[in-house]
Amino acid sequence: MRSIRFKILFPSFLIAMLFMVGCKRSTMYTKAVNIHDAWPKDKAAKFVVPVTDTLSPYNFYINIRHTGKYRYSNLYLFMQTRFPNGTFTRDTLEIMLANVQGKWLGKGWGEIKEDHVLLKPKLRFPMSGNYQFLIWQAMRADTLKAIRSVGLDIENVE
Repeated sequence: MRSIRFKILFPSFLIAMLFMVGCKRSTMYTKAVNIHDAWPKDKAAKFVVPVTDTLSPYNFYINIRHTGKYRYSNLYLFMQTRFPNGTFTRDTLEIMLANVQGKWLGKGWGEIKEDHVLLKPKLRFPMSGNYQFLIWQAMRADTLKAIRSVGLDIENVE
């Protein structure tokens, strides 16, 4: 009986360990900014990321927490990246929060849903220094309700 259990459990344990060792991802930066009752168009979520490693690739994620009372199936955002040398870029992002049937795509029980969306895979920082990421809501509503937080995760991929 013991040897049969060992023959079944040991290979499963080995596969799980290899899977865990094979995934070499570590979070380089993570932060969320709470949005209280409403998110006005002119209020940016600000993230300052100190960078020293310009050789490693990183995955960039945006995290959105919202309630089931959010009125739309998507969320448009403006994201401005300020580089250490003072230059900047600006992107418009569309985050899909629900499918065409209206079912929320994010995870979570109850009223709060969390979306963890890959923005850019395997990017390298071009220079060391402090990067500043500013994120504004870009919906047609001047004030957006039911968004609870916006966050940024930067994950080292090796």
